[in-house]
Parts: sequence; structure tokens; C-alpha cells
Amino acid sequence: MTNQPAISTLTLQHRIPDDWAADPWAEVRPLISGVDVLKEVHPEGMALSCWHWTGPAESWPLAVTEEPRRVMITEPTCTAGCCGALFVTMRREGDRVIWDAWENTSNVTVVPPDLSFDTAQYEAELARAAADRSWEEPVDTIARLLEQTLRDSGWFERWGCVLRWVSPRREEPDLPEEMALPEGVDVVFHQVRGPDGLTGSYRYELVLIHDQSVEEQVRRLATHILADDPRKTAVLD
Repeated sequence: MTNQPAISTLTLQHRIPDDWAADPWAEVRPLISGVDVLKEVHPEGMALSCWHWTGPAESWPLAVTEEPRRVMITEPTCTAGCCGALFVTMRREGDRVIWDAWENTSNVTVVPPDLSFDTAQYEAELARAAADRSWEEPVDTIARLLEQTLRDSGWFERWGCVLRWVSPRREEPDLPEEMALPEGVDVVFHQVRGPDGLTGSYRYELVLIHDQSVEEQVRRLATHILADDPRKTAVLD
């Protein structure tokens, strides 16, 4: 019988990346018994963002079943094909979750050790992280609530469009003022099919007003979008 590794504790930590333009949402970074093991072997890699944790539990990036599943657990800010990524195979074996068969395509000689977690602790931590909102800044909360409001409205479908995403836009202090967009929210939607048979991609670049509450800003931004055909008021990408 193969010896299993000692049981580790999984902690998922939300972190807004330094290069947030690569993904404006916070990454959900796995710590192994309090240590960022993945950072040690793939320092340029980012964990998948919290946007990927909004669906049902079986769709979460670190969800496991008895069937082994190969997962890209960190990726660079460019693409995995460009600078490499870190992959692991994960599965559930009774009261344990196993991570093994690591593959580091940026440095094949450096990989973490095989890991084992208590299944109950592991699944409870996934559920806790998926529900965690404590890390959010106001811009994150506004983007999340605005997306929920717009999806619930069915407004884009009325105009033959599909809402693709709503994301926070953070200030970029290193850019000259004339080049940087102010803090706000970006809304992107697609026209399913136009009169000429082509599709189009549209964008709102919405600006926050810092002396308004989160609720007031969500209401103000939603009212602006829902007031008219969105194809007339958004910018064609």
C-alpha cells in the first residue's frame, strides 16, 4: 500500500493582484498549512479569480470528485502557452482529498510535493471562500451587485443582446492622469445578431462617485443603462 502524505490544511485567501489589469477580480489563492507553496514553485503565477467561484459548487476551480481531474491551479498574467502554468491532478479518496501529478510548464524541474487534505475541512473551506465578501472594496461590491441587477432585469435580451460581464476598474496610480481612467465599473455585452447578420461587442465605462453609498451607486448606474436601448448608449468595441 502506498504511503499517503501527511494531512495538510487548506486556506483560501482572496488577494487583489498587483497587475489587476490581467484580471480585475481578486484571485483566490490556496495556502497549504498557512504557506503559499505555489508561490515558491511558480512565482509569476496567479490563482483563478473569484469570478470563477460564482457558480454551483461542482463548477468551483478546486472542486473534487472521485474521478481525477487535472486543473490549472496558477497561470501567468499573459497566457499559459506563453510563460507556462502550474497544473495539478486532484481527486477525493474517502475522507481525504489528494493533489498530485503536478506539472510546471514554466520549469519542469520544480513542483510542489503531493498533498493530502481532510475532505470535510477541504470542502468547508471551499464553501467559505465562495461566500466570502470580506475582501471586497466598494468598487468590487458595486460591480457584483450591478451585474446581479442587470442579469435579473432581462434588459439586454430584450434588445437581442447578451450581457457578458461586469467588472471593477481600479485606479492606476502609475499612469499619467491624462491616460488613466478613473475608478469605476466596466460593463461588456454582445449583440447576438444585428440586421446585417453580424455580431457586435459593446462596452460601458462607468465612473464611481465616492460620496455616494454602494446602494445609491448601483441604483444610479443601473438606471442609466436600463433607460434606453443599450446599443445607443454604450460604446461599440
